[in-house]
Amino acid sequence: MTGRPPAPARRWAAAGTVCLGLFLLGMDLTVLNVAVPDLERRLHPTTAQVQWIVDGYALVLGGLVLATGGVTDRIGRRLAYVTGTTVCAAASALGACAGTPGQVIAARAGMGAGAALLMPATLSILTNLFPEPALRRRAIALWTAVAGLGILTGPVVGGALVEQHTWRAGFWINLPVALPAVVLALLLVPESRAPRTDRIDVAGTLLSAAALTTLVWAIIEAPTLGWTGPWVLAAFGVAAVLLGAFVLWEHRGPAPLLPLSLLRDRRIGGGTTALALMAFSLFGSLFVQTLYLQGVLGFTPWQAGLRTLPQAVAMSAGAMVAPALLSRYAEKLPVVLGLLAIAAAFAYLTGTTTDSTYSRLAVVQFVAGFGAGLAATAGTESVMSAITPQRAALGSAINDATRQVGAALGVAVQGSLLATVYTDRLTARLGALASVPGAHRPGAAGLPGAFDPGGDTLPPTARTALADAARRSFVDGMTTTAAVVAAVVLVTAAAAAWWLPGRRRQRRPTSRAR
Repeated sequence: MTGRPPAPARRWAAAGTVCLGLFLLGMDLTVLNVAVPDLERRLHPTTAQVQWIVDGYALVLGGLVLATGGVTDRIGRRLAYVTGTTVCAAASALGACAGTPGQVIAARAGMGAGAALLMPATLSILTNLFPEPALRRRAIALWTAVAGLGILTGPVVGGALVEQHTWRAGFWINLPVALPAVVLALLLVPESRAPRTDRIDVAGTLLSAAALTTLVWAIIEAPTLGWTGPWVLAAFGVAAVLLGAFVLWEHRGPAPLLPLSLLRDRRIGGGTTALALMAFSLFGSLFVQTLYLQGVLGFTPWQAGLRTLPQAVAMSAGAMVAPALLSRYAEKLPVVLGLLAIAAAFAYLTGTTTDSTYSRLAVVQFVAGFGAGLAATAGTESVMSAITPQRAALGSAINDATRQVGAALGVAVQGSLLATVYTDRLTARLGALASVPGAHRPGAAGLPGAFDPGGDTLPPTARTALADAARRSFVDGMTTTAAVVAAVVLVTAAAAAWWLPGRRRQRRPTSRAR
């Protein structure tokens, strides 16, 4: 974008258009989560195929997003946004018409590739639309709120669609959102790109894509194959080698994709750490909460999805409050306060028992969501304020890659810890129930969410005992997971308080100018 910025109304209309695509991207991460049972009944995928249907999108998105950031800066941010959204829509249509699990997996991977091109463009377009620091902070707050809203409303939309239609509606829903986003972008969003002074870092692009894809694959597959399984360990080893080669190349390359000097900036290091832990805690817990709401509290998929909305509302509220704190105190205070709120929420969650109601979880969602909104907005501002406007898409890609890896790690670690504690406690309780006829039968109980302790083949006494053992074991796993998350986030808050720079005096004039 060159010359004077467009009129304020046109700029905010363009920002709304960009956020429309961002909402679509976030919703696609979780919209199919509650559609898996219906998909299993109709297409009969294997367990591994179900895993790839759910995670294939996040895998490709997380693996490619850093590489596409540099490409976006060069080809044009609006072009990247339009192209990425179009690819998502086309892949969604193919997924809706799929007749085999393999076709569904391919469609989800295609959607992830489109999202990887779309996501860096969204934030870089906003930072170019609003060069003024005060307006940029408001735009980033809007971006943060919409990103969280899309991810957290995915289960609600998916649950409603599945109950009224079939799993295919989870793909068709993208078209009414994507098509207006493309048309409005062509009409309202100005084109911008980085000066073409350096050649494209092809080797760096390929190495970063391969390294992040391998790393995210290992994180996603670890709970299923085992953290010490040979394939997972090999993937982590390959990812480490590729990341090392990437760092070495970026250090010596003539036109690095990711200048390593950026990583030495405390604003980028502190901001990305806060973003990673925010995603680790919040989006990892979404998986656990969905199982708890359905398997322990007994809600339907749509009812469970609806009860995740307080977290989205609170996250939007935190994002809207963050700019006022940023204008007065820079990034440190909102990041630290946000992380402390998340830690406090998970500490409160550790007090959950089988007698607890949804009201306790609602408190956790409100407090953690508000803290996540503060930390995510301030962390994103910390990263983007350290990047020159000419490399805005690269800054966005760093921000996005950090979130994706953090979210994938959160789901994998929290899911693995939950499953481990649940299995251990359930095994012990089933041993204690050996005197109950049928209760000691192997495989009589499963992870709550799809819990059916033997159908009608067990006597009522055994069914009741097994159901109670499963619920207690799940709550034990959830509270243990919450305690670990609270401790990790608390340590991160302390590190952010020490590492992030404090208030910068040069920001005072922009605060008054608002």
